[in-house]
Parts: sequence; structure tokens; C-alpha cells
Amino acid sequence: MSETSSQPVFVSGMWHASWTVENMDRTLPFYVDLLGMEVVHTQIQDNEYTRKLVGIPGAKLKAVLLKFRDAPAGISRHVIELMEYLAPKGVKIDTKPCNVGAAHFAFFTRDVKAMHARLSAAGVEFVSAPVDITAGINEGGCVCYLRDPDGFTLELMQPPAWRFEEVEKNAEIL
Repeated sequence: MSETSSQPVFVSGMWHASWTVENMDRTLPFYVDLLGMEVVHTQIQDNEYTRKLVGIPGAKLKAVLLKFRDAPAGISRHVIELMEYLAPKGVKIDTKPCNVGAAHFAFFTRDVKAMHARLSAAGVEFVSAPVDITAGINEGGCVCYLRDPDGFTLELMQPPAWRFEEVEKNAEIL
């Protein structure tokens, strides 16, 4: 319940997705140069509120906020927040998709096979080549999983054509 209403308060939208990277200097070119994202803001978070928020005494973080080029990023003005813990340094976890707590982030593209070819040529590690979606709500699309430089799972999704047509018909911005 809120202070001003007897009705429950729910979330209003997506602010961003975030994950921890080992080394920002190594990881950032992947997102900017290979995936085409744009840096919105970079900052060092070395303050008490951040330490309280993350629950780690002595935490010092480098945060880089990213958005998609030529696309709205919503109220937060970014969609991804990459975090590097400068202190304390963390340990690598097993991000295998079936492990509890593992996550992935899905991007969409209009040509997943072309992206797969370009990223493969650049040395990006893929879990699979593009797979045609033959069942479910996205039947007719094509999808693949890949790993960022820290092993975080990303999905490249080429939705079925009707998804793009529906969005364009309703004048939504891709």
C-alpha cells in the first residue's frame, strides 16, 4: 500500500537490466563496437548509498549505462547498465542457462543470420548457430544464443515478420 492510497502499488515499467563484468575496458567494445550500442553515461560509484544498496561494505563500482542507437530508451534513458566491481572483486559464476539464478538478455534484429556471420568472424562465442523457431508464439522467427566477453548469455532474436508489421501498423517505434 502507498502512503496516499489504500490500493497496492505495482511496478510501472522497465528501468534497466544490469549485470556485472570483470573488466569494463575489455567488455565495453563488445557492446559498443560489435552490437552497436551507445554509451549514455559512465560513473564511479564510491558512496555510502551504493554500499547500502548492494549490501557490500567497501563496494566501489564503475557503472556504464547503454542504450540502443536511434531508439528511445524510456524514462531512464538507458536499457543496460554494465557494472564492474572495482572493490571487492567478485568471482566468476556458472551462467549455464539451466542453473538457478542464471539470466540472459534478448536483443532483436531484422537479420539474425547476418549478425551471426559478422559476430562469428569477429571471434564472438556462440552457443548455437541461428535456429529457426518452429513452434510457439514466435514461430517463423530465428534465434541464437551467444556469450559476451564475461560469459553472460545473450539472445539474438529475429522475430517473425508479423511482429514488425504489427508494430509498424500501430506506429510504434522500433
